[in-house]
Amino acid sequence: MKIGELVKRSGLSAHTIRYYERIGLLPYADRDRSSHRDYDTSILVWIAFLERLKVTGMPISEMLRYAALRQLGPATEGERRALLEAHRHRVRAHLANLQSALAALDTKIAGYSDDIAGTTHNDT
Repeated sequence: MKIGELVKRSGLSAHTIRYYERIGLLPYADRDRSSHRDYDTSILVWIAFLERLKVTGMPISEMLRYAALRQLGPATEGERRALLEAHRHRVRAHLANLQSALAALDTKIAGYSDDIAGTTHNDT
């Protein structure tokens, strides 16, 4: 698949795809006879996974580490798993913080809704 098709199917811009190739997050694409990039459709699965890592806040340096380990093959599965488990731990901690903050917002909003007497609320 050409880069235009990959752009449409992945949701990434051509600039981002080229950047990811340049830094080693995506493998370099094969080239056709005209020297145009020619991607295998399997790259879509890898891109989708990278996007999930990005959404969960994994730093690009860790994504690059994971990609490098992935290129080395099955011998690195333990290290890749450990990297993902550490990231999962950070994501869960962040989610707990977000849930706590959301509960505080809900409480504050409920206080305004219940404010029939016209009392003022401080933000403590």
